[in-house]
Amino acid sequence: MRKHKPTVVWFQAVTCNGNTHSLLCSNSNRLELFLNSFELLYHPSLTVDINLEDILNLDSIDYLLIEGALTDNTNFFQISNESVKKNLNNLASKSKFIVAVGSCASYGGIHAQFELNDDLCGVSDAITPNMKLHHPIINLTGCPVHPEWILQTLFTLKKDGKIMLDDEHRPIEIYCHLAHHGCTRNDYFEWKVEADSFGLKEGCLFYDLGCRGPMTHSNCNRVLWNDVNTKTRAGMPCIGCTEFDFPRENMLETKKHIGIPFEAPVGVQKRAYLSLAGVAKTFKIERLNKKLIEYEDS
Repeated sequence: MRKHKPTVVWFQAVTCNGNTHSLLCSNSNRLELFLNSFELLYHPSLTVDINLEDILNLDSIDYLLIEGALTDNTNFFQISNESVKKNLNNLASKSKFIVAVGSCASYGGIHAQFELNDDLCGVSDAITPNMKLHHPIINLTGCPVHPEWILQTLFTLKKDGKIMLDDEHRPIEIYCHLAHHGCTRNDYFEWKVEADSFGLKEGCLFYDLGCRGPMTHSNCNRVLWNDVNTKTRAGMPCIGCTEFDFPRENMLETKKHIGIPFEAPVGVQKRAYLSLAGVAKTFKIERLNKKLIEYEDS
């Protein structure tokens, strides 16, 4: 007897489609495994034999994935006179698992911060308060999320029927790390050898260029993007897109106090960090400074 493949519905709200593009950049073997293990019933950009109206009339959904911020706008969908939030609640009420894919779906993200429409919000705030859910809403924060985070979350739920979440309802296995972990520039970070421009292969990006790696929960430098690279490896600072204060003003600058970053890395007391950083800056590590100077000269 053929086993039933769990159904996946991808619901899009106010979005730039960044998380859809990220999904399409998945490792090809992992994406094939996903398509063989789940039934992707509906995605507005990827499926053609079923539309949103059909989805709204379904009796049950295994995995509901939401991309984008939610709104009360009733003109967003051509086939429905209901608001985006009401359609979401329709689908959520019959879904076993609800996954907010990306920062906009998790808490409103860029759209909620910069668009004039002040009703934009994340999934948790759009769900009817008294709705009884089968499982807590899972937030996959990121702008966009790494494709592996989506697949790992689905496969974990498929296998165990549950997943451990942190205080922000993010999967602990993915978000217990910092982007700083695995960064190839950590030697420069420890000894305060700073890069002064973007794109350099050498030097730390934290002290001058606004890198948020030491306080951003993600495994970006452990699970590489496109299996080959990360922002920091390419010479660009982490902008902290998995955190709930994203986006921030002046993201490519480091706020400082007496020449030392104002905000300490996660888990380090600010006073202790100021002392350690001050001492480290008095040292001149020849091998590191030489490599940085040689790269700048080249």
